[in-house]
Amino acid sequence: MKWIIAAGFLLIIGSLFSAMVFLVRDRGQSKNVVRALAFRVGFSVALFILLLIAHQMGLIQSSGVPMRSS
Repeated sequence: MKWIIAAGFLLIIGSLFSAMVFLVRDRGQSKNVVRALAFRVGFSVALFILLLIAHQMGLIQSSGVPMRSS
């Protein structure tokens, strides 16, 4: 499961980087920037849904934030 999550993050970062390259190279004149950013949003939503499903199925456990007692 860790590898799937890591691959999802790499896809998101890669798509964001490619959008930056298209923006610099094409000066924003083509639709490549919009397409790359749309893929980034799609990858982000898919990763979020995958995390929710994995948590519901018990594949991953939430550790929570430990509360400090005063």
